[in-house]
Amino acid sequence: MTTRVGRAAAYAAIATVSLAAPVFGVATAVAFAAIAVAGLATTSGPAFEVFARPADRQEGRLYGLAAFGFAATGVALLSSLLGLPTRVFVATVLVVGYGNLAQQVAWRFDAEPILRTGAFVAGALLAAVAGQAVALEIEGQAVAPVLPEIVFLAASGALAAGLLRSVLFARDDPLVMLSVAFLLWLFADLAVVVTVESIVVAIAVTALFGYISWALDAASIPGMLTGELLAMLTIVLGGYAWFAVLIAFFGIGSLSTKFRYEQKAARGVAEDNDGARGSGNVLGNAAVALAAVLGYAAHGKLPVGESLFLFAFAGSMATAMSDTLSSEIGGVFDNPRLITTLERVEPGTDGAVTWQGELAGIAGAAVVAAIAVVLFEDVTLLGGVVVVLAGVGGMTADSLLGATLEGDRLGNQAVNFLATLTGALVGAGLAVVVLP
Repeated sequence: MTTRVGRAAAYAAIATVSLAAPVFGVATAVAFAAIAVAGLATTSGPAFEVFARPADRQEGRLYGLAAFGFAATGVALLSSLLGLPTRVFVATVLVVGYGNLAQQVAWRFDAEPILRTGAFVAGALLAAVAGQAVALEIEGQAVAPVLPEIVFLAASGALAAGLLRSVLFARDDPLVMLSVAFLLWLFADLAVVVTVESIVVAIAVTALFGYISWALDAASIPGMLTGELLAMLTIVLGGYAWFAVLIAFFGIGSLSTKFRYEQKAARGVAEDNDGARGSGNVLGNAAVALAAVLGYAAHGKLPVGESLFLFAFAGSMATAMSDTLSSEIGGVFDNPRLITTLERVEPGTDGAVTWQGELAGIAGAAVVAAIAVVLFEDVTLLGGVVVVLAGVGGMTADSLLGATLEGDRLGNQAVNFLATLTGALVGAGLAVVVLP
């Protein structure tokens, strides 16, 4: 029986077929399709022993190889027929193949989960950088001028794939591959100017940020990867000021989660997993901010000014900060009241507020506003007031949604998302109406 490392190496070798794309074009899709069909037809023999995953052995057929091959076929067709850059296709397939190989090698040495995850990301990043460089060389294009962009796409793909692999199963490689392909296609189409400094700083800072969040039990591994991806995109697509707002939320929010955690746990209002936030929680609070960053990066292609995306970003982050501090600080005080009727309810009731929590929420919005005023030229003192109002408006929306829809109709992450969306819309709307 083939070892896990041997099987991963075999899949990585199959992924290397993608390097033929710059020369053979659509024929590469045919090659991957043939590999997929061969996988479906193989029920025994040496090839079966090499590629069979545990589930394949139970089912008696190489469904894993077939799924991998068909997914690569789909991405190859996107490249050949619909304009997906060839190097993005190559990077996508190599991210999955070689990231898994690096992870299995780390597993072979009994590495801790955090080290296995780091190995996946590092192996995927290096393979994607090398693959893109080879693809460009074959096409006769210079690599050096676009090297920072190559590294950015590789790092984005590696983190996204690592995140998806951490919450899915190995047999879900097709979903991982297609998701990474569309993500990198979007980033490549943005045509963002990436400098050597920005990508080096982004990778170093996000790696440190992710490790610290995991080491301090502020985030699970999926939550850590989600935060790292958001942080890197914010630095590269927005800038250091945008990242300062993001890191302030994560830092202060994590500290507030740990604030009197045992007391909140006894009252039933504490975050699960000892306060370590998962990917759903991170995305629920920061997905709107990420959309604002992407909109800012693409503003040249949109009929909307870049400042609106800035205020949408600040408004969503002010909401996330306000809501987090309101919940975490307010949760330790007695006599909460339902926001819709003001009747007294039990601690932890959806939509319940305390005056102490409301003050903490306003203070959180003010912190985000202060950072924005100091670091963004477009945010004046009046703009800071707009950010505070956006944060308080989003926090209030969160409480109203909690009191009316959360539970039977909406989950906590959905409520967080809608609240931050409200804050973003209020921030952008007020910026249009109030600011010159």
